Amino acid sequence: MSFTLQLDTSAWRRHLESVAAATSARAQLIPVVKGSGYGIGQNLLAREATRLGSGCIAVGTIYELDGILDAYAGDVVVLEPFEPRDASAERAWSRVLERTDSARVIRTVSRPSALFALSAGGGVSRVLIEARSSMHRFGMDERELLATLADTSIRSAIHEGRLAIEGLTLHLPMTQPADEETGRGAVSMSPRAREVCRWAGLWSAEVSGWTAQSATAAAIWTSHLSDDELASVAAATPGIELRSRIGTRLWLGDRSALTAQGTVLAVHPLPARTRVGYRQRTGPKDGTLVVVSGGTGHGIGLSAPSPVASARQRVVAAGTGALESAGRAMSPFTWAGRQRWFAEPPHQHHSMIWLPRGCVIPAVGDQVTADVRFTTTRFDEVLEIDSPE
Repeated sequence: MSFTLQLDTSAWRRHLESVAAATSARAQLIPVVKGSGYGIGQNLLAREATRLGSGCIAVGTIYELDGILDAYAGDVVVLEPFEPRDASAERAWSRVLERTDSARVIRTVSRPSALFALSAGGGVSRVLIEARSSMHRFGMDERELLATLADTSIRSAIHEGRLAIEGLTLHLPMTQPADEETGRGAVSMSPRAREVCRWAGLWSAEVSGWTAQSATAAAIWTSHLSDDELASVAAATPGIELRSRIGTRLWLGDRSALTAQGTVLAVHPLPARTRVGYRQRTGPKDGTLVVVSGGTGHGIGLSAPSPVASARQRVVAAGTGALESAGRAMSPFTWAGRQRWFAEPPHQHHSMIWLPRGCVIPAVGDQVTADVRFTTTRFDEVLEIDSPE
């Protein structure tokens, strides 16, 4: 039996349309459909991007391109920077460029050496140049950017159309940049919005002197801006086309429309001190062992590191660690209104959970909901339903 995602299509689409409307008032929406498609599936998200009227989407890596190019008719940006020294990725790029629709693909370039490599190659390369934001992950700093664009070989490639510059892209932090200085007239802006405006000013001044591509190249692509921040950037940069990449907030912003659920596969009422599972652990007195679909192969029990900032978070983390060291771990599964304990760490396709004495007992085939991290979860099936308005 299956570990599934129940998608309330009507409610989910109302949320998508709300985000799209708020964004499109100030910028072009670029839906991000990277990885597993946020647990929902890349092809389904590509379909919804088409329905929203998006002419461009973004994927994470070159390895995601083949399926997306088949499922989506618009332009596709590859977010991971192009690096010709990555031999495996270079082979994947060569395969993509053999496709008849490869002209729809836009590369992200974050290093001068990568831009020089593309300028020396044959054909036309559509390129987004990445600036080094306060994330400090990828991108060129101001000096590198201006020096690279001043190079005569790069200028020639742009003028001749061998490099088709689609704009400057910024990948911003989710929290506000700590080192962004307040500029004159920008006191009311958030540090993140000020950072975008600073780069937009530099980029606009640079491309305004180009004799070719100055109109298309002037676009600024951003991420992780709130609606208010996007509005403040748009007001401060009149005449500059803004493009806003949105992933999590778009697809997962209304969690009530998304229900992860496992199927009950077996139910075993057991006497006290019965040992169960691979590790032969005991459970609650006269408890019931329930086997439910959903295991490590689906992402159950896998977690990414999370920041611990507040005193409360530290207490919770310490308490959780103490319980796990004693062999007790809370599962993501909820039954009868309460989250339930794992009997032992999840198996590849199934999990074993305990229900205490007196609890309502499920039947085989019943559905048990789960609170999951969607970006690391793989569902056996996405079930689209329509709830009443």
